[in-house]
Amino acid sequence: MDKVKPFEKIAEQFQISKESSKYFLNHVQKSFKKEKPSHQLILEFIETQQLEILLTPYEIAALMNESGAWAYPLNAAPPVNLDDEDLHF
Repeated sequence: MDKVKPFEKIAEQFQISKESSKYFLNHVQKSFKKEKPSHQLILEFIETQQLEILLTPYEIAALMNESGAWAYPLNAAPPVNLDDEDLHF
């Protein structure tokens, strides 16, 4: 029996495609400057957080950093995209 890969577990848990799950894990890694956590470590961290919704890759990376799960420097937060709806008060 094949071992379930981290992206497959995340895809199943959060009901997203496997491609989206791979993209998500890669972007969590890219949130860090040099030292990148493994996909398995990211999955284990997400499982310990018992998240009901999937946060953004940077939010997960920041939580990992703050909790000491992966205490390596982060890149700057990505810019926030504002939809037209957000511009109307």
